Amino acid sequence: MDTGEEALSKLSGGHVLDVATGSGGFIQFLMDNLDDYKEFTGIDNNPRSLEAATQAHPQENVHFRQMDATQMDFPDRHFDTVCMANSLHHMADLPGALAEMKRVLKPGGNFIISEMYRDGQAETQLTHVALHHWWAAVDTAQGIIHFETFTRQQIIEIAEKLGLQQLRLYDLKDLELDPKDPELVQQLDSIIDRYIQRLENLDEATELRQRGEELRQRVHELGFHGATELLVLGKK
Repeated sequence: MDTGEEALSKLSGGHVLDVATGSGGFIQFLMDNLDDYKEFTGIDNNPRSLEAATQAHPQENVHFRQMDATQMDFPDRHFDTVCMANSLHHMADLPGALAEMKRVLKPGGNFIISEMYRDGQAETQLTHVALHHWWAAVDTAQGIIHFETFTRQQIIEIAEKLGLQQLRLYDLKDLELDPKDPELVQQLDSIIDRYIQRLENLDEATELRQRGEELRQRVHELGFHGATELLVLGKK
């Protein structure tokens, strides 16, 4: 059986669209793993994320645009590959975004989803899940669209509804790193601090602040590993 990385290494990306690209991390992952590619276009509705993505990817064949995923300014059948990574749970209208991705994908093109899930995780990975759900709660309290993560089966059901051909599933995880690496713990402390600072003047501040401090303690006592992601590959 291929791993997810091995499966990607057999794909020719062509012109790739990365939806909800954030700071462009998944673009780098595809650059490192696809057999080849011609060009990347990343879209996001957050201008600060796009600024970070542009700084991270100065290559001439990588472009970023601010755009609503449910109303893309691209013609039908325009891209050879479309993808979305760890953003299914950020979409207010997920069916609309996925329908747009399918619309702009050429027949026979690659449809890629990579999404962390909340069930079946190791204890150190559950630290990531718990943190992510807390981040979602803080964002939601501030009016930002951010839902809790899906289960693995829910992601599969979302993918199956797309009607893709040659649907393949791979679990991506890395438990090799030290879960209590001092640099990692310091980085997570900093992220927790930033989220706590955002709680000023919120009605839910006390409960959310306490939840954040409990998660900080969990990071220090149990450690952290990134949650396993489900990589979905299919053809239109």
